[in-house]
Amino acid sequence: MVRSKGSGSSAVDRIQDLILAEGLVPGDPMPTESDLCARLAISRSSVREAMRTLASLDIVEVRHGHGTFVGQLSLAPLVDGLLFRARLDDGNDLRALREVVELRIALDLSVADQLVELYRDSTNPELEGLVEQMRELASAGRPFPEADAAFHTALFSRLGNGLLRQLAQAFWEIHTAAVPLLQVPPAEDILDTVDAHHAMLTALEAGDANAYRDAVVEHYRPLGRVLDAASRAERAERRTAEQRTAEQG
Repeated sequence: MVRSKGSGSSAVDRIQDLILAEGLVPGDPMPTESDLCARLAISRSSVREAMRTLASLDIVEVRHGHGTFVGQLSLAPLVDGLLFRARLDDGNDLRALREVVELRIALDLSVADQLVELYRDSTNPELEGLVEQMRELASAGRPFPEADAAFHTALFSRLGNGLLRQLAQAFWEIHTAAVPLLQVPPAEDILDTVDAHHAMLTALEAGDANAYRDAVVEHYRPLGRVLDAASRAERAERRTAEQRTAEQG
């Protein structure tokens, strides 16, 4: 039996406590609505409202026709929230995307020493194949988000910190979705990004953390140049609009 926190405790808190007390894990079935009402001494409407909130946070998952289960506890709500923030900035500035890129760089750099120890003196045909796939697509003038995502996911897959892996994936998803959302043009020197992926892998296999860090910086440099150019154009457009307004006034 879950210990009651008292009348001031929300239904959301009580259901989360029940999940913890029962030792439930992602994919496990949740108690029925009636069972939750009886065990937690809360109304059916409170349970339903709480479950909607928990579903939006991916703490529970409602499978229509099958029941309710403990969710995957992903960072999808974070992705959705930051993407909405990027949409709010759309047409004004590229701050949201810049901040996401800065976070991606910080994460990639923060695990340099760990990755070196994991990849030193190894061979990684899967990662090499993904680099070549990116090169072929870039050479043909085609984007390569799927291969890029697969590379970073595979690269971080050996890290023991699951939350860090999730954060890296979440920021990659935000980055990838925000680029077309904000109408950021593709980098003309995108092949430099492909070369940087290869340099990252080569540095890790050689056990050279500093070379890996240098390659990470180079990886984001083409996008940085695009963002700088887009920001300058945006500022110029804003100044022109302000001048027109002043002239009309």
